[in-house]
Amino acid sequence: MKFFVALIACFSLFLAGQAQPIQPAAYRTEVYLPLLKGKRVGVFANHTATIGKTHLVDSLQKRGVNITIAFGPEHGFRGTADAGEKVDNYIDAATGIPVISLYGKKRRPSAEDLKNVDVLLFDIQDVGTRYYTFISSLQEYMEAAFENKKPLILLDRPNPNGFFVDGPVLDTAYKSFIGMQPIPIVYGMTIAEYAMMIAGEKWLTAKANEQYDYYRTAKNSTDTAFHFQVIKCANYTHKSKYELPLKPSPNLPDMASIYWYGSTCFFEGTILSEGRGTEHPFAIFGHPSLPKTLKPFTPISRDGAKEPKLKDQLCYGWDLSGDAKKVLATMGGKVQVKYLLEAYQLYPDKEKFFLKPTSGKPTAYFFNKLAGNSELMAQVIAGKSEAEIRKSWEPKLAAFKAIRKKYLLYPDFE
Repeated sequence: MKFFVALIACFSLFLAGQAQPIQPAAYRTEVYLPLLKGKRVGVFANHTATIGKTHLVDSLQKRGVNITIAFGPEHGFRGTADAGEKVDNYIDAATGIPVISLYGKKRRPSAEDLKNVDVLLFDIQDVGTRYYTFISSLQEYMEAAFENKKPLILLDRPNPNGFFVDGPVLDTAYKSFIGMQPIPIVYGMTIAEYAMMIAGEKWLTAKANEQYDYYRTAKNSTDTAFHFQVIKCANYTHKSKYELPLKPSPNLPDMASIYWYGSTCFFEGTILSEGRGTEHPFAIFGHPSLPKTLKPFTPISRDGAKEPKLKDQLCYGWDLSGDAKKVLATMGGKVQVKYLLEAYQLYPDKEKFFLKPTSGKPTAYFFNKLAGNSELMAQVIAGKSEAEIRKSWEPKLAAFKAIRKKYLLYPDFE
């Protein structure tokens, strides 16, 4: 008997020493459901907002939450639209809830949209790169909430690229919907930490900043029980290598693509295919004019990429797809520019390598919007080395890291 008692005790200690599974905030219903009870709720979400395998909205409706309106970002509320495809308003067939597209005619809820809303909810899986548009949608949503004095609850999710910070920091002269704030390409924050930063640093509209400050500093305010509530993930740290349970958007189908995205999305601003229309977007890239000794591939029409760049053309380039752990080892926790430099050197007509806008203005180049400046393009053209380019990032990266530290909700990687 003593043997079995000792065995059970040892087993209990073994379990206690194991890492607990990471839980996105949406799973922690006991924490936030009381905040929604008896309220008319507006939800900003897409297909990644799940509890287990069930959509958040479906789960909340079953629990008696009164959802009066839903909002959808790029790719739509159910995540099926192509990248950049404008989405119209509609009634969600599964729930009967009206869905307002915030990636079509407008980017934020209007006062009219919010008139039958008591509290707003936000839940979307981010991938931790500046040009992934969900953080831009988040900013617009926050501004609408604060400006219209609507309480906002943000359900946090782990960042699959949250274990490093790297890349050029955006110069606000190059601000666009694929980069709205002075942050590096990979910023190492969860979406809730990022939200706290843009509010805390006063990077919102003047009216939203004013209202946020009022709620944050006012004592004994009776306007609302809360103004901005973050629900944290459980058991997450910035050392975590969190693998997503489903693809966050049509052209990020697996973890290899998600890891490479911060390094290879640059090719969207060049004449090369970035791999849309292949099985591994952003892990495969190339062009018909590159050496035929490179990896051959042909972009075709697929769900999420109906008209990919260089459609049906035989291309030659790189295939970096494969096991996620091997990809991590290859990247070494850095934004890679070596493939960009190699592609430029190998491409025969360098004048056409970067897609040129009609105006010819540096701020209009899509590549510069992705990079966040015109310096990287100039460095590539000038033949600068990867080491020289990386060194030029260091001062602004150091300044950003100091800001970032103030808003972390979870233990850092350094």
